[in-house]
Amino acid sequence: MDSFGSDFSAGGAGGKMDTGTIMEQVKVQIAVANAQELLQRMTDKCFKKCIGKPGSTLDNSEQKCIAMCMDRYMDAWNTVSRTYNSRLQKERARM
Repeated sequence: MDSFGSDFSAGGAGGKMDTGTIMEQVKVQIAVANAQELLQRMTDKCFKKCIGKPGSTLDNSEQKCIAMCMDRYMDAWNTVSRTYNSRLQKERARM
C-alpha cells in the first residue's frame, strides 16, 4: 500500500484523521506534483531549444543556453504564478 493510503489508517481516534490534516496532505501532494510538472516541462523545452545533437557531454554553449533557458523559464513561471495568485485573492475578496 502506498504511504498516502497508510496515513489514513494511522491517524487519530478510531483510525480517522481530521479534515484539516487530510487537506494539508492533499495540498502538499498537489504542490509536489506541480513542481514535478514544472521541472519536466522546463527540461523538455530547454533541451529542445539548446541541444542540437545529443551526446555524452554538453559543450560550453549548450551549458550556457540551458542555464539561461531555465532561469528565464523560472522567472516567467514565477511572474505568472504571482499574477494568478493576486487575481485569485482579488476575486475572493469580492465574494
